Order: sequence, then structure tokens, then C-alpha cells
Amino acid sequence: MVLAGLAAAVLVGAGVASADPQPTAQQVVEGAVTKIARQLDGRRDQLAADRKELYTLIDRELLPDFDTDYAGRLVLGKAWRDASPAQRKRFVDAFYNFLLRSYASAVLKFDQKNFKILPQRTPPSDGRTVVDTEMRMPDGNTVPVSYSMHETPAGWKAYDVRIEGISYVQNYRNQFNAEVAARGLDAVIERLERDTADIDAGKRDPDKPAAGKGGA
Repeated sequence: MVLAGLAAAVLVGAGVASADPQPTAQQVVEGAVTKIARQLDGRRDQLAADRKELYTLIDRELLPDFDTDYAGRLVLGKAWRDASPAQRKRFVDAFYNFLLRSYASAVLKFDQKNFKILPQRTPPSDGRTVVDTEMRMPDGNTVPVSYSMHETPAGWKAYDVRIEGISYVQNYRNQFNAEVAARGLDAVIERLERDTADIDAGKRDPDKPAAGKGGA
């Protein structure tokens, strides 16, 4: 669910006076919804059986408009400031690959008919905005999902998602802060890489990957 609302938005003719205007944050999310729904149409069973292809699809369609570097910086907090450039890159890659596998099943369950983008609550300010949406669940209840977006030279990108008010950035930050303090950043990166490798090798349920002592 977290990744299901994020997808690529292609910018045409950037910097040219007659170019089309850059998509708004809401248009980026709306485009993501349409694109992922089109990719899943008629392929859910195939993708469920072929996790490698599912991960490739999500990576191709969703990564361009998800600011992994910025999200990684927010998740690590002080540890990011203390980390070397090589550690930062390795953490971002390890964390993204871990999340990709964690939420792949949620992407498979995504149904555009049950997804609604709500009216913009406030105009974007300081290059930031929030896109509010609702997901209707099988039992008829609706779950609020809000995407925190910021404007970059490449357009609007998401960096955090709140599901029922719970921020995934804050959730993982709380987990990683304690783990980094106890074991160090390199150990956290190695654990993420190991968990991801175990999922790919079939040693761990991809729907229940570990994430620190508290789980995902």
C-alpha cells in the first residue's frame, strides 16, 4: 500500500518556454495510480508467482518519483549526518530494496476502484505539500493514506507516507535509532541486506520481513 501510490511522471520539454507545465503533486499521484493499475491488469497471478518480475515492475514504475535519498536522510536522522557518503548510499540502497520486498504484496492487492484522491487541503508552500487519499477495504471501511511530497528539480517526489496517521519515516526512524545506537550503522545496513537476500532465497516470508527488534 505504501508504494502503490508512487509512480513515474515524465517531464516533457523542461526549461522550454512552450513546454507543458510540470505535473502537480496530485497529478503525480493520480498518474501513479493509473499506471500501476494498468501494469497489474490481467497479470496479478503471474506477478504473484514471479516475485523477481514483480520487484522489477515496481522498481521501474515507482522508483522515479520516490525520493529515496531524502527519505533515507529523514529515517536515519543524526546517523545520516555522521555517515560517510559510501555508508549513505549503501543504506539507501539496502533500505529501498527491503521496502520493495516488504510492500510488494500490497501492490498486488491494489485496486484502482477502491482508491480515491481527496481535494487538496492547502496550497503547496515552501516546496512541500501533502496529497490525501482514501483506500476502501474489503470490509467497507476506508483507510486514510497521505503522501508527503516535496518539489525537486526533477518534479514532485514523495518521501513519506502516513497510513491512518502513522508515518512510515517516523516508524522506521524509531526502530533504526535504537539499532544504530546499539550496534552501529554498518551492522544495520548488513542486517537489511541479509534480510533482503533471505527473502530472495526463499528463506524468509516476503510478506513478513524483519525490521529491527520491533518488526515491520
